[in-house]
Amino acid sequence: MTATIALVDDDRNILTSVTMALEAEGFRVRTYPDGQKAWDALQGNPADLAVIDIKMPRMDGMELLRKLREITDMPVIFLTSKDEEIDQLLGLRMGADDYIGKPFSQRLLIERIRALLRRVEMNKRAPEATPTEEVEEILMRGKLVLDPLRHRVTWDGKDVTLTVTEFLILQTLALHPGHVKSRDQLMDAAYTDDVYVDDRTIDSHIKRLRKKFRAVAEDFTAIETLYGVGYRYRDA
Repeated sequence: MTATIALVDDDRNILTSVTMALEAEGFRVRTYPDGQKAWDALQGNPADLAVIDIKMPRMDGMELLRKLREITDMPVIFLTSKDEEIDQLLGLRMGADDYIGKPFSQRLLIERIRALLRRVEMNKRAPEATPTEEVEEILMRGKLVLDPLRHRVTWDGKDVTLTVTEFLILQTLALHPGHVKSRDQLMDAAYTDDVYVDDRTIDSHIKRLRKKFRAVAEDFTAIETLYGVGYRYRDA
């Protein structure tokens, strides 16, 4: 199925040229000139992936991402200027899945989009899986049920909506309960080699994970911090 890309940027030249490039690759594209218009449209009709500029009038990319993360786990790629390293890291900590600096190669952007969409698909389905194999893919750890084929997570029967990156971090921890995973190991599991993140980015993802689980279970303590070492999943 053809993926729909939401492109949000106040630069009309970028909207036009990137739209042409994406459509030439078979994507459907919806464009928005600012964050407010994108929010008005996307909250009722999410795309498969969003490419969002950080610096925009009315509502900037950071605020748009914050609002989107309250209602959807749609993958997000930020467009940033080369001198916006702080914004890049902050965006990743807030739940963006990737970023690309301006000026950028359209071919690179398309490859990043394809890579992120593949990550989503890998977590939703296994093309050759039989019904028996699908059951074996479901990971159960105490009250946690993690279904990679459907990108679905529940805690004590209640749905917990996670982004692609959050899902991969949780999966890495839950696969080996009791085993400590360093921040570097979690970075490798959640990001491609050409995306730089620092320790605080992983810490922020863990914080968001705990917040989401505590929204359905106030006593959630399954993700433990080992200061100076990393994190582990405690299978109660």
